[in-house]
Amino acid sequence: MDLGLDGNAALVTASSRGLGFASAKALAREGANVTVCGTGEEHLAAAEEELEALGGGDVIARQADITDPDDVADLVDVTVEAYGGLDHVVTSAGGVPSGPFLEMDEHDWYAAYDMLVMSHVWTLKRAHPHLVESDAGSVVAITSTSVVEPIENLVLSNAVRRAVLGSVKTVAREWAPDVRANVVLPSAFETGRLEDLVEQGIERGEHDSYEAGLADWAAPIPMDRVGDPMELGDAVAFLASERASFVTGAALPIDGGRMRS
Repeated sequence: MDLGLDGNAALVTASSRGLGFASAKALAREGANVTVCGTGEEHLAAAEEELEALGGGDVIARQADITDPDDVADLVDVTVEAYGGLDHVVTSAGGVPSGPFLEMDEHDWYAAYDMLVMSHVWTLKRAHPHLVESDAGSVVAITSTSVVEPIENLVLSNAVRRAVLGSVKTVAREWAPDVRANVVLPSAFETGRLEDLVEQGIERGEHDSYEAGLADWAAPIPMDRVGDPMELGDAVAFLASERASFVTGAALPIDGGRMRS
């Protein structure tokens, strides 16, 4: 299926690894010009090399701290200057500390809000005038099933990510019909973030081993496994595309059936 993304300009935040990278890869496969960012030079270089090897559109890889509004503004501006505009924004963010409510201090809450919410807000504000000028303007926010059903020992994600869902539901109405905005709600995917969560669980005595921890994460999923990141990335590319031209304000679970509500 041709998604009609060839030659489009896309910016994906926090995209040198994990679900952000999978989304960038899916867009690049469709011929989009893609800007990716990250804080780790090694991961960013590897991401750039892999995206360029796809032979689709152009690739820009920038070091950026998405909790810094100046870095976010630079990402948008560099993309627009290089590609002559901006058609698609995918907001992703790194993980925040895991643990129960009483173990999170005030700094954890403020840092999580900047990472998960303000990075998204700054990106959309800077991108808005360019998305409106596009004939294909779209926003896809990567959040988590935790915005609907809380996940044990992830209080920061459970509480803070809900602001992203609310903001997307709002701009889907305020920016229509010029820009579409949707949310994807992933559950457990085999990424570096999941590896970190399992390791943290081992340290807390919740898992005996990495294999046991991975099995625990897969246990509530009817598909009996965790997801492949590209299963998320392909859905993001679809939502950004003209094939989803009547889809806006949606919150799409990509979770192997984990959610019950």
